[in-house]
Amino acid sequence: MDKFQNMGLSESTLHAISSKGYNEPTAIQEMVIPFLLSGESNVIGQAQTGTGKTAAFGIPMIEKLKEKAGYVQALVLTPTRELALQVCEELDSLKGNKKLKVISIYGGVSISEQIRNLRKHVDIVVGTPGRIIDHLNRGTLDISNIEYLIIDEADEMLDMGFIEDVEFIISKTNDRKKVLMFSATIPPRIISLAKKYMGKFNIISTIKDSKEDLTVKKARQVYYKIQESDKINLLIRLIDLDDDFYALVFTNTKVQSEEVANRLIENGHEAEVLNGDVSQYQRERILNKFKDKKTKILIATDVAARGIDIDNLKYVINYSLPQNPENYIHRIGRTARAGNEGTAITFVTPREFRKFLFIKNSVGSDIKEAKIPNISDIINSKINRIKGEIVASCSENTEKIYKELAQEILEGSEEDAETTIASVLKYFLKDTLNTRKYEEIRKVERNSTLKNTRLFVALGNNDNISPKKLAEFIEKETGISKKNIRNIQVLEKFSFVSVPFEESQVILETFKRKSKGRKPLVAEAKNQGK
Repeated sequence: MDKFQNMGLSESTLHAISSKGYNEPTAIQEMVIPFLLSGESNVIGQAQTGTGKTAAFGIPMIEKLKEKAGYVQALVLTPTRELALQVCEELDSLKGNKKLKVISIYGGVSISEQIRNLRKHVDIVVGTPGRIIDHLNRGTLDISNIEYLIIDEADEMLDMGFIEDVEFIISKTNDRKKVLMFSATIPPRIISLAKKYMGKFNIISTIKDSKEDLTVKKARQVYYKIQESDKINLLIRLIDLDDDFYALVFTNTKVQSEEVANRLIENGHEAEVLNGDVSQYQRERILNKFKDKKTKILIATDVAARGIDIDNLKYVINYSLPQNPENYIHRIGRTARAGNEGTAITFVTPREFRKFLFIKNSVGSDIKEAKIPNISDIINSKINRIKGEIVASCSENTEKIYKELAQEILEGSEEDAETTIASVLKYFLKDTLNTRKYEEIRKVERNSTLKNTRLFVALGNNDNISPKKLAEFIEKETGISKKNIRNIQVLEKFSFVSVPFEESQVILETFKRKSKGRKPLVAEAKNQGK
């Protein structure tokens, strides 16, 4: 507690911090709390998800707010209902004995109760943009006098298309407020928003390398080459291979999330679905079950999974390939938290391989190819698990009734003891060790047998391009080292280069994205033999 005590916090706040079991501030807390207490400028705080960002802005804000002010003093915007509830609960626990009222308002529930709560001299409102705007339009919420505006998970807020809503909300506030934005990543859009509405601001970051956002560096990352139709079979194998399987599985569509869950349930695995069709009541029930490990497999879409914060999540599985590198980072950032180990698994179909290599190159991660588990590997794993559990349960203190039953079975059987025990195991284990319950998975051949790929570039001598300039241009645009760009042939109107296969896929995908629907500047050469 020494570092907290040296920050100049009140006894009430220190007692609240101690009651929560906080011994030492996290990196973002240590940097942000003194800064905000000193009354410095607006702040963009960047830190990994799960590192205590709520306390980083909540502690100094609570210190500064007045008791019985009679108006809303602070507004916290969150992208999801789940996060609004989490932040509200955290702030309420941090205020200690200080007489501040904190409420959360979000969609999917009755607005009438929220209106009644807003009439009770609320000090801090935590809410989602849509429902905040509903109250502003109804005149049931007044934020014209707020001292603090906090935009939490700002990158996700923008990803979810809330930028116009956020700007509308800001227009209803005053010019003297402090604006605080907290985010795991700081894309250019956030800087633009800050310049427009924050005036002078400081960036405080605990992430030294933007390519290592969230837990990308800490998580073990692997991928499987797999046909689309074989994905569910691979997922079942991975589940059966690990007795302590605890995973968040991402799909890109609601339909697919339900299909995957149904297939798992048919196979004997309990799974829940979290997508846009799930009601607020159901969402809270599902999330609570998942956090308590009563359900160990949660199938979710990106939007539905916003705000999920679980420290001990063992696996994040990209059943569907993320749309972009940012989504990949957001997804796998949910594992390997708080010093725990975690594994991020990505399923990649042959058609998606180029896109996957682009993501891999963009995030700067070492994502290793994994071997698909054999059926024999899974059966052996189950056998070892069953054997271990049985041996561990063996005891001289076993009740007499079980010993008598065992004796009767052995005496009544015409077979030897080994065969009899085997029959008992088969009866109770049913098809647990049946190899026929697993479908075969087709081998995916490598995308190309070529050591190098020849690329066509729509730039030539007429564009003042030399071999050196062309290599430097490709390196600058794609991040692929110019050392890998060889056999450069610059002609009058176009050029050719040779690069290793995987690097070529990154280059092609990068220029495809940059073309925005137009003909890409770089394409695969039609005749690879030249």
